[in-house]
Amino acid sequence: MKQVFIKKGKVLVEEVPSPLVEENTVLVEVAYSVISPGTELSGVERTGESLISKTLNNPKKVKKMFDFLKGNGVKKTIDIIKSKTGGILTPGYSCAGYVIQVGKNVSDIKNGDCVACGGAGRAFHAEIVSVPRNLVVKIPEGCDLKQAASVTIGSIAMQGLRRCNPQLGEFIAVVGLGLLGQITTQLLRINGCRTIGFDVKQERVKKAMELGMDKGFVVRRVNVQEEVKNFTEGHGVDATIITASSKSSEITQMALEITRKKGRVVVVGDVGMDIKREPFYRKELDFLISCSYGPGRYDENYEEKGINYPYPYVRWTENHNMKEYLNLIADKKVDFTSLVEGEYKVSQAPDAYKELQNKERKPLSILIDYEIDKKENRKLDMKINLKKRVPSRNNKIKIAVIGAGSFATGFHLPNLKKLSNLYSITAIVDVNGALARKVADKFDAEYCTTDYKKVLEDYAIGCIFITTRHNLHSQIVIDSLKAGKNVFVEKPLALNEKELDNVIKTYKKSDSVLMVGFNRRFSPAADMAFDIIGERKTPVVIVYRVNAGYIPLDHWVHTKEGGGRIIGEACHMLDFFRFFTKSEVESVDVSSISPKTDHISPFDNFSTTVKYLDGSMCSLIYTAVGSKDMSKEYIEIYSENKVLVIDDFKRLDIYGKNIRGWQGKQDKGHFKELIDLGLSLKEGRRIPIPFNEIVETTKLSFLIDKGIRSS
Repeated sequence: MKQVFIKKGKVLVEEVPSPLVEENTVLVEVAYSVISPGTELSGVERTGESLISKTLNNPKKVKKMFDFLKGNGVKKTIDIIKSKTGGILTPGYSCAGYVIQVGKNVSDIKNGDCVACGGAGRAFHAEIVSVPRNLVVKIPEGCDLKQAASVTIGSIAMQGLRRCNPQLGEFIAVVGLGLLGQITTQLLRINGCRTIGFDVKQERVKKAMELGMDKGFVVRRVNVQEEVKNFTEGHGVDATIITASSKSSEITQMALEITRKKGRVVVVGDVGMDIKREPFYRKELDFLISCSYGPGRYDENYEEKGINYPYPYVRWTENHNMKEYLNLIADKKVDFTSLVEGEYKVSQAPDAYKELQNKERKPLSILIDYEIDKKENRKLDMKINLKKRVPSRNNKIKIAVIGAGSFATGFHLPNLKKLSNLYSITAIVDVNGALARKVADKFDAEYCTTDYKKVLEDYAIGCIFITTRHNLHSQIVIDSLKAGKNVFVEKPLALNEKELDNVIKTYKKSDSVLMVGFNRRFSPAADMAFDIIGERKTPVVIVYRVNAGYIPLDHWVHTKEGGGRIIGEACHMLDFFRFFTKSEVESVDVSSISPKTDHISPFDNFSTTVKYLDGSMCSLIYTAVGSKDMSKEYIEIYSENKVLVIDDFKRLDIYGKNIRGWQGKQDKGHFKELIDLGLSLKEGRRIPIPFNEIVETTKLSFLIDKGIRSS
């Protein structure tokens, strides 16, 4: 299917795999989408900026960049920044079309329904989109597809009014008469308010007046405060809604000056906020920010998981705002058609954006037409071939990477590319077709797909790399093993005993290699330390401290998708113990904190001591309440009059033996584990991590997690 991209300041139309319908989503064949000039042109500008300037313009990113730089060096830092920014945007957040598939949890929408969709990152400019149920509304009779495509912009305007809480007969100023301002003035008229509007362009003022605005002025041609006084009999407006977009704070300051004492100022647009305190204090103004489409926006439970808010308590969610906006169009109370000043086929999208960049007369909005009436029964194509397949040389292992997130693109894929003597990156799989295409292009893959079963059917693929969210690991492992594929899966292998049992049963019937990404045992520090104590005759004592850092408890890592930090991350440390002891577990003691507040969890603030059958004792202290100024991982290994200290996998200090330690850039073994796996697959060497050790470590993580739950 075709999709619009913005890359390095240029607009492109490329073929990407069709999206898959997910359990809470609706698959929609798009008829029309709306280009919103302000939001999307800023995207063109952002992708045109240099990588460094983009990073330096964000203070939070600057700090993270320097923190990462200290441990990983310049090249790795730049690679990670590139993997996250990439210079590519997938624009679009408002469209309309026909439903072609629904997810298993969606029961009130069916194939063939005419719907409108919202959501940045979902309602792209693309021929087919997969949109969560709560960001989809049915289109009422009397509202055509073209007008319905504006549903997101309309709901943003509607939420701005709800924040303003306008009363019948009030004087309201609208500053900025672009697309959002034009809809806002119409909604205010419906609400029985008297409106005055300001913009820098005469034609926009004229358009708003034609659509029912009472008074309008070009801001630089008049004394704004005087015109407001004349309009309000000297009182000032009851409220000002800012729908303009500007980096300057002048607009906000003007809004404060024209609003009456005890009035309201509502910011809907993206404007500067460096404003003086005095007008607030003197007038006791209420200053409000409108959060996009309405309640539910940016709430993953509402938008992605489809968990609705109780109607009596949250009357106007973003979905209800979207629905009511379309009802107003159907009732002929809102006119969007007259705000459309251009229409282009999807293949002409670059021309549409050029027109929007016309400084002389920038259109209020432009529609992209996907010409669906001229197509017959579109076949969903989940796979896009990017280059011709050539026979692999030197028996390279053809691999498919399932899950093209930041970890895969920041670590595994760059390492796999460096190991081109062993591996050939053949396919990239991700449910986000645009991301799959972007990553496939970057790493020169043969094809990309949104359906991982396509790579399981590919006879040439020798190994599947699984880097999805944790809850998907076990099923993809099972399917891959059944397809006869070798598998590398990022930790954890499974999230519970049932999943693990199913993996074990499948593995035992398979001839394939299965490896989990327990990378720390492959680090230079661990490798050297093991060599030094490897011939020991007595038990070893290990103390492993993890200063993990706080992650909010609503983050996916803590949910059913992640399985929590014990199963999802502490398994690394448990595998480290297993590697050094080479022994099975005898007993486990677990203790955790007793939080007095709800934002701290015992599951990422705990200690456990594991006793092994060889007599060794290993203690893990894992906490999320420490300071990031201290290193994350610190390990002390005691063995036969020697002490070995690993500090954040940047250095190894050795006490009690006249051997120099090791120091270098942080290396947690990601590269070495791929070398060992590749040699194992290519030359039939020993499997890098014995399967029984993988199973034991996974079960131990379950046991510790259960111990905290029962304490």
